[in-house]
Amino acid sequence: MGEEFAGEVVMEEKRLNKAHFVLVHGIGGGGWCWYKIRCLMENSGYRVTCIDLKAAGVDQTDPNTILSFEEYNKPLIDFLSSLDDNEKVMLVGHSAGGLSLTDAIHKFAKKISLAVFLAATMLKIGFVTDQDIKDGVPDLSDFGEINDVYNLGFGLGQDHPPTTLIIKKELQRKIIYQLSPREDSTLAEMLLRAGPIQALTCAQFTEGENSEQVPRIYIKTTHDHVVKPEQQDSMIKRWPPSDVYVLESDHSPFFSAPFSLFGLLVKASISAGCD
Repeated sequence: MGEEFAGEVVMEEKRLNKAHFVLVHGIGGGGWCWYKIRCLMENSGYRVTCIDLKAAGVDQTDPNTILSFEEYNKPLIDFLSSLDDNEKVMLVGHSAGGLSLTDAIHKFAKKISLAVFLAATMLKIGFVTDQDIKDGVPDLSDFGEINDVYNLGFGLGQDHPPTTLIIKKELQRKIIYQLSPREDSTLAEMLLRAGPIQALTCAQFTEGENSEQVPRIYIKTTHDHVVKPEQQDSMIKRWPPSDVYVLESDHSPFFSAPFSLFGLLVKASISAGCD
C-alpha cells in the first residue's frame, strides 16, 4: 500500500512539472472545440485549461451585449490574474483567439512561457492600420456576399454596424471544417454561437513591459479558407515569431489533424524549455 501511494505521489509530481497549456478558442467557438487535444494532453500528463471567453462556450451572456474587447477577453485575463506570481503557462490561441493571446502577452508577460498562434490573428497592437485589417480579418468573398455567408446580429439596431456574426450552417463545413471528420463538423454545427464581432474588430493594445521577451510560435494551416495562408504569411513577416510550424489541415486542426497538432504543441513545449 505504501509503495502504491509513493508511486502516485511521484506521478503527481511529474504531472505538476509538466507544461500547463491554456487553450483559447476562436470567435463563436468555446472550450469544447479542444476536446481531442485536451484528452491527448491529459493522457500524456500535461495540465490543460480550456477557456470560455465572454458570451462563448458555456458562458450564457448575450454576445450582442459584448461591445469591447476588454470585456470579451476578461475570462482569460481573470484566469492569468489568479495564477501565482511564479507560475507560468503556455498559451495556445486559435483564429481570433490570437488577439486574446496578444492582449495577454502585453499584460502578463512574466506568466507566459510561450504563446502559440494556431491559424490565428497575430497582430502586434491589434487592428490599427488597413494592413492589419487585410491580414487579420477573414475574407470569405469567394463564398458569396456578406449576407450570403453570415447571419448577422444588430444589437444596437439596424442602422448601426453588426454586433455579432456567425457563418451560416449550410456553409460551415465547406468553409471551416472541409477536411475534418463529419462527426466533428456536426458537433460544431450544434455548438457554434454567434460571436461578438464588434468587440473583436475594435481590439487595440498598448505594448506592455517585457512583452517582446515572450517567445511566440506560429502554426500555419495550409488548406485554410478562413485565415488564408497568404494572410498568415503576411502576419508572420510583419511580427516574426520565434519559429513557424506547418500543418496540412483546414482551419480547424484540432478536428482534422489532432495527433499532428498535439505533436507540434509538445515540440513547442520542449523547444521553449517548458517540458
